[in-house]
Amino acid sequence: MLRSGCTVNILAAVSCVLALWYTQGFGGNTTTGRLENALRSAKPGDHIALWVFFTDKGRTGLTGTNSPLDLISARALQRRARVLPADRLVDDTDIPVSAQYIAEVTPLVSRVRQVSKWLNGVSVEATPAQVSLLDALPCVREIEVLQRYRRVRATEIAPTAPAPRPQQKPVHTGALDYGPSLTQVSLENIPAVHATGNSAQGIVIGVFDNGFRLLNHEAFNVLRPRIIAQHDFVDHKESVVPNDPDPGFGGHGVVTLSTLAGYKPGEIIGPAYGASFILARTENDSNQTPIAEDNWAAAIEWAESLGVQITSTSLGYLDFDPGYTSLTWQDMNGRTAVISRAAVMAARKGVIVVNSAGNDGVSRGGSPNTLIAPADADSILSVGAVTPSGVRADFSSYGPTSDGRVKPDVMAVGTEIQAADPTDTTGYTDGQTQGTSFSCPLTAGVAALVLRAHPGATAMQIIGAMKATAYPGYDQPARPDNFYGWGIVDAMAAIQYLGGGSQPPPPRAIAATGSSATGFTANWEMVSGATGYALDVATDFGFTSIAAGYDNHIIELNVTSLPVTGLKPYGVYYYRVRAISTGGTSSNSNVIRVSTTSGVAQAFTLSSNYPNPFNPGTRIDFQIPHKSHVTLRVYDVLGRPVKTLVDGVLPASVVTPYFAIWDGTDETGTRAASGVYFYRMDAKGESGASSTQIRKMVLVR
Repeated sequence: MLRSGCTVNILAAVSCVLALWYTQGFGGNTTTGRLENALRSAKPGDHIALWVFFTDKGRTGLTGTNSPLDLISARALQRRARVLPADRLVDDTDIPVSAQYIAEVTPLVSRVRQVSKWLNGVSVEATPAQVSLLDALPCVREIEVLQRYRRVRATEIAPTAPAPRPQQKPVHTGALDYGPSLTQVSLENIPAVHATGNSAQGIVIGVFDNGFRLLNHEAFNVLRPRIIAQHDFVDHKESVVPNDPDPGFGGHGVVTLSTLAGYKPGEIIGPAYGASFILARTENDSNQTPIAEDNWAAAIEWAESLGVQITSTSLGYLDFDPGYTSLTWQDMNGRTAVISRAAVMAARKGVIVVNSAGNDGVSRGGSPNTLIAPADADSILSVGAVTPSGVRADFSSYGPTSDGRVKPDVMAVGTEIQAADPTDTTGYTDGQTQGTSFSCPLTAGVAALVLRAHPGATAMQIIGAMKATAYPGYDQPARPDNFYGWGIVDAMAAIQYLGGGSQPPPPRAIAATGSSATGFTANWEMVSGATGYALDVATDFGFTSIAAGYDNHIIELNVTSLPVTGLKPYGVYYYRVRAISTGGTSSNSNVIRVSTTSGVAQAFTLSSNYPNPFNPGTRIDFQIPHKSHVTLRVYDVLGRPVKTLVDGVLPASVVTPYFAIWDGTDETGTRAASGVYFYRMDAKGESGASSTQIRKMVLVR
């Protein structure tokens, strides 16, 4: 039964309700098990953060006289028109919460925090006795504990003072000088899209974070005039600069926003540097005040009504505040957490919601999933992190959701990130920043580039294109999986995917053959409909250092192999292939690694391990020119031996190098701690020649 009002005789009801609550158990039909647990553990004077959901919108429902523009902006209507029927562009979720209901609740609680028209409720703080009064109101449908979180920043490192600048920066690509940021945008094929003149101009992106203290940073000089709205949902004011003068407050938003849209040639160029922005402060950095989901829900409603097209949220949560019942991995189903339900509602209204998968891959490793809300939500892009070499960062959270859906959806670079220094208006982090907090804005930027190229596409079409054209991570065996999702996003491939025609699927590259001192034969499987192929060969997995003559090398015949020549001896190379047809060009294939050689090794050689940093294992290649006694050991930073990998006589290396695998354990099988390690090769040949070589590697747990 729907009620139009909420007034009750409070004094007559209180004594009866309190007696029932404390003698027969907590709550009536409106309370949840999580709330009952919170009430049992609460002291009489404790303030519990709650959601109070109402039965209806009272007397303020939709009427024939309502104009859609009275409820949401023209920009929001235009976006919704792509996904909703013309007669359902607005609905009851756009109607404000009943002012009468709010007025009835307000005197019964300690504080009203936020109001949500989508969820038809208010978030409040109330004592156990006050909860009993709320439970008696006939307009209250349900009372639920408001989830409160703590941010996990252990893997999101930014220097407190400017770090030394690198001696050499990556070369610029095309007309743009990306500086050190080239490392983080290359894997996603972003420079190729920028070269077409697409910088996400006209796209509206919402960024929700802990504030944006340093909007006067030089990296935001181009962006600042295109901030179309901002609001602080923590301190309830317009400016998104936190009130607290601590320079750490609002710093996280600076680094994430600059990763997405910073523009300072020679230092940083973000993927969506031409976009417009809606900024919201939804998180409080105070150690005493936990982060609450109601701020985010209020922000997404506000931004959606203003016409936001894409949202980027770098939430990284682990534990609820002490005294609150934590969500478990079983709750990661897209329906339990209120913040996840709000994310789904935004997606259904046509918003491309992009969220970090989380940084809990190690801290909660062993759990069936390590996701954080709202990354578990359906119909959004949950983003994990890879290194610039395409290897999954071990901290990146994994799926699946508890109801069996693949998560994360896609991956982007999340380590060695160049971003604006949040404490210095001309400073940068110089690669000392990492976390899924940064793979998220890079992916949101890719979505903006695709939407700019295809402004008529729906949110789900954009998401579908990005997933369909993602390419495998370095060691991803099959797609999709619950560590890499569909793979690493490719901006240009996603744009081409939506470009019409019948472009072929990506081919599958297979192992090289015929390795020599100066080349090898690249091989791949035939793709139906292809009229030719394009081959890239590089000295790095991210394909930022292309081998001469093999940048989009076109093979105009439908063949499945090509001799690659002119390379350096004893080099490590990578290749990938694309299929070409009259309908367009496919996305990239998987990447194959190959080493050149020249028969018998010409010198003692100890190669860099890969991957590096690594977890759990890494490979170390070495070569010896003649029969030798070889010892290969791992040492810690104090010079203490950790593990012997090789100790014996080996014949000369022929064709391919020797290799050893360190699995990250010591001689007893105990896992070694995170940190810097050294590996040393001592080789003594029968001829009397000898060699000692040492290299460094980093184990990250």
